[in-house]
Amino acid sequence: MIRASGLSSITHMLWGSLHFPALALDVYARASHDADLTRRFVISSGGNAPQVIVANDAAREAGIRRGQSIATALALAPDIVLRDRAPALEARALAQLATWMLRFTPQVSIAASDAIVLEIGASLRLFGGLAPLIARIRQGITAQGYGTRLGIAPTPTAALLLARSDRPEPVHASHELAPVLASLPLKLLDIDGDVLAMLAAAGITTFGQAAALPRDALARRCGAALVTTLDRALARTADPRVPFVPPPHFEGRLELPVPVGDAEALSFAVNRLVHELAGWLSARGLGIVRFSLTLTHEHYLQQRGITPTHVPFTLGAPARSPAHLMGVLRERLTRVALPAPVEALVLESEETAPLPGRNLGLLPGDEADAAQVPLVDRLRARLGDDAVILLTPHAEHRPEKSDRQRSAAIAPSSRTAARKKSPDLPPLPDAPRPLWLLDEAEPLMHRLEQAPWVLKDGPERIESGWWDGNDLRRDYFVAETPDGAIVWIYRDHHYGTDDGEWFVHGLFA
Repeated sequence: MIRASGLSSITHMLWGSLHFPALALDVYARASHDADLTRRFVISSGGNAPQVIVANDAAREAGIRRGQSIATALALAPDIVLRDRAPALEARALAQLATWMLRFTPQVSIAASDAIVLEIGASLRLFGGLAPLIARIRQGITAQGYGTRLGIAPTPTAALLLARSDRPEPVHASHELAPVLASLPLKLLDIDGDVLAMLAAAGITTFGQAAALPRDALARRCGAALVTTLDRALARTADPRVPFVPPPHFEGRLELPVPVGDAEALSFAVNRLVHELAGWLSARGLGIVRFSLTLTHEHYLQQRGITPTHVPFTLGAPARSPAHLMGVLRERLTRVALPAPVEALVLESEETAPLPGRNLGLLPGDEADAAQVPLVDRLRARLGDDAVILLTPHAEHRPEKSDRQRSAAIAPSSRTAARKKSPDLPPLPDAPRPLWLLDEAEPLMHRLEQAPWVLKDGPERIESGWWDGNDLRRDYFVAETPDGAIVWIYRDHHYGTDDGEWFVHGLFA
């Protein structure tokens, strides 16, 4: 039993539905930027008598049609790129698209194996109205390589019917639904095929004809599910949807239409996966710290012992900007030597960290993602993780022992955990310290005789190390050399006071 207030809230909602009629083809063809222009792609049903399920424009121009045998398609176009339908790839693609839709509304649901519904009424003000919101959705889906049909209606079932019938004109009010849906074929509804056949035998083939039948008789003959579906489409009863929850781990897979033997030529396909990763990170409020790209080689080569090429990545700080991530991947791909052609790409998240959302800008253009890639990430991608070293503080008073070198490949969260396990670091002294210490302190006696040095700050007494046999007793000063450089020097009092030699130990920038 639905209360009046609940029904009122239903009728004031506005739902969008995205139908992907060529999803079986798009999961393959979107990996190639020239797929719709030169190559003929055909998706087969597989089995003992394979048939054409869907073909792209180039294949249809050659006379290939849905339902033809694959033998006929090969006779018409011997150069077709043929792939068997992959339901697992389609389900993964639909989940990725649903994750990407969460940037527009928190109410996203997977409605069918080739459709998504989302409540957009509450998002219209944020995105400047219905037309700008639809434009952004269409643009984003096209950029990811998918073809879609969009339907807008007060209920998700009605929006799905409009999308499947390719009627993009939005329906805003519930009282407009009956005349708009009346002429739509019943086969667009997700109902049992035997029920459809029985109604068709009685001359009932459209939505309007079924909705005009007596409800009790229709329920007895065709089941309550059909009556419920009709009522949900017409906003006569609630149309609940299970909200989509993005997976806790990202794994994006992209099958290439043809094997690729050059790592740099994979950039277009990698860019597709990077945008999927960025959408997943945005939906979960995360930034990526460590991730990996796996390049899978042709199947027959794997049987000969050629393993997939695994390329790991570690960032200096959590990030989710596609420009940032793509910049790092592009740098690394230029150094990858492929042992064999690649037939599939897999991009996986390995470690993430919370990353706040970016504030909206006050001026036009402020919302654009920054294309700059931090220098540390660029160097690591170009030179390798082991070529970039980080300095971390160490609980020690002796300057030459007060830091540790650590590989930059260690993730920030791992470094944080390591610091938690180590003793608390002492507070930094008030005295100035240089960032650059010499490997070994250099004696200054012969240099002091040539021209005077000016002491700018000090002394800072450091006396430590008696417990391990490497004790020291020094007075440190900030000094200016005759040529104007600022250095860190000390006088060694290891054997007494005011009788030691002078050494330079560090340089200030």
